[in-house]
Amino acid sequence: MISANATSISFEFFPPKTEQGHAKLAETRLALAALEPEYFSVTYGAGGSTRDNTKSVVLDGLNAGFNTAPHLSFGGDETDTIIALLQEYAAAGVNRLVALRGDLPSGFGGGARLVHANELVSFIRQHCGEQFHIAVAAYPEIHPEATSYDTDIGFLKKKFDAGASSAITQYFFNPDAYAYFIDQCQASGVEQPIYPGIMPITNFDNLLRFSKNCGAEIPRWLCYRAEALQHKPAELNAFYLEFVTQLCEKLIALGAPGIHFYTMNQAEPSIAICQNLGLQ
Repeated sequence: MISANATSISFEFFPPKTEQGHAKLAETRLALAALEPEYFSVTYGAGGSTRDNTKSVVLDGLNAGFNTAPHLSFGGDETDTIIALLQEYAAAGVNRLVALRGDLPSGFGGGARLVHANELVSFIRQHCGEQFHIAVAAYPEIHPEATSYDTDIGFLKKKFDAGASSAITQYFFNPDAYAYFIDQCQASGVEQPIYPGIMPITNFDNLLRFSKNCGAEIPRWLCYRAEALQHKPAELNAFYLEFVTQLCEKLIALGAPGIHFYTMNQAEPSIAICQNLGLQ
């Protein structure tokens, strides 16, 4: 297994759509900054649909003194648009990107082509050299569109071969899936760090919907336990906190290089987990 001398943490946000949302996110970011994360990241909508909003959140974070990494995909954009965006990020002091295949926005015809993440990584390296640390996505339970386990690991290796620096996983709840995935990645020649993505549980119905779309497996026993405690909110929230804390403890024991939290723009759930882990 991989080893690490210390556990780093990072937090992911999505760009809000309203002024109220932006104000709340600023408060969330400030609260999470007290945990001294390595960086914050900001997601990017399908086909660049949140491009300007993502850039605004990233620049706000940088101006506030926080290392902030934009997510980036080609979507339906032209090459010149992506080059200009990369140049703007570099000039602003961005030193880290999360490069993704992403999805085409609705309305694009069948002639449009998705640019795969390894192609995007290669493009960034071609035009920006080593300007950025480039993180990519990894899937311990395998991408829902993958044809096989081995081919999916092969796709991840292509991203690293193209110049990716690290990977962040889709969220999952089975530490054995991560352990086996890391072993298989290393067997394929992957040496770069792969950070587990962690989703604090706050709304189980939303989690079920997200998981159905992205292919993350929810343990049956977790569903039954959530159902049994649904009318006892205090006990249910305590159960969720303990469950995710134990997951993180197991991942750290396995040698995970750090933890990347999908915050859903909320501070308290991630802070509580980090406090339980002593990462504060």
